[in-house]
Amino acid sequence: MRAVILGTGAVGSRAARQLVSTEGLDRLTIVHPDIEVGGLLAEALAAPDRVAVAVSPRGTIPSGVLDEADVLLLATPTSHRSLAEAALEHGVHVVSVADSLSDVQALLGLDAEARERALAVVVGAAFAPGLTCVLARHGAMGFDAVEELHVASLGTGGPACAKRHHRALGRDSIDWYDGGWRRRPSGSGRELCWFPDPVGGADCYRASVPDAVLLVPAFPGVRRVTARIAATRRDRLTAWLPMLRPPHPEGTLGAVRVEIRGRRGPVRDNVVYGAIDRPALAAGAVAAVAAAWAADGRLVRAGAAGLAELVDEPVPFLRELARRGIRAAVFEGNATAVSSPVAS
Repeated sequence: MRAVILGTGAVGSRAARQLVSTEGLDRLTIVHPDIEVGGLLAEALAAPDRVAVAVSPRGTIPSGVLDEADVLLLATPTSHRSLAEAALEHGVHVVSVADSLSDVQALLGLDAEARERALAVVVGAAFAPGLTCVLARHGAMGFDAVEELHVASLGTGGPACAKRHHRALGRDSIDWYDGGWRRRPSGSGRELCWFPDPVGGADCYRASVPDAVLLVPAFPGVRRVTARIAATRRDRLTAWLPMLRPPHPEGTLGAVRVEIRGRRGPVRDNVVYGAIDRPALAAGAVAAVAAAWAADGRLVRAGAAGLAELVDEPVPFLRELARRGIRAAVFEGNATAVSSPVAS
């Protein structure tokens, strides 16, 4: 596998490290606007025979870098659509960690072109969305019919992610309800969601996040799909203002929660999966595994979609994440009890 990575922030640098540890990687090219900084990152990866640095202005790809690549991993804050289009023109798969609603919708618009070129554009391959999509697919396998999906997340991966989280609380959310999209006010729909210990319970609210847009196409017939993010009262009150203090450079402990409701024969049931980790670390691992699967032809189809739609064998995907230290668990019993790891 020959990979190119654009964006070396909190998530991108973790993804680069995960790619270097991926079996079958022949070459990783890091695109960075500063040759010295890019060189330091490449040196830290301790694989001089497999890692190269290409210099280009921020948010662009130098000429010739994609000519011999198999997959492009996009970890920049913006401009994913135009960069993905350039990769498709060069016959290169794309993996994007985009988690804003507008970026995700723009990338999904490349589905027809990607299908025509027999290439994959993996959209939202991060912590949430990303790991949440794989958990939804895994949980759905235990049902005859999936009726509802409810996602909640807590934490951010780095400064760019924290800024998007802040903006998301100030923009309308989009939920799927009985076969149609419904816009809901951000900051509404307060729900106490339980995440794995030591996070525990947190108040979560509607926000402009893309989870539903990625999950609905993967589960035909699903009646309801919602997504919420954890927030404090201050987060909600200041969402319309610039951030009042600088975000954490790395992000603290984060968590995700996915609830699947459906039918097993005549019986309605539900299952809840959760995971905790540093969001940047988890996102980097998910993106790296998605890139390897795209390059190896292990995704279920060509086109632009989320992991819930492109991964039809979630157990091997989750096992690979667990090997890299990213583990999920299933809730059992009361709201705070979590059992053994998923796909152990």
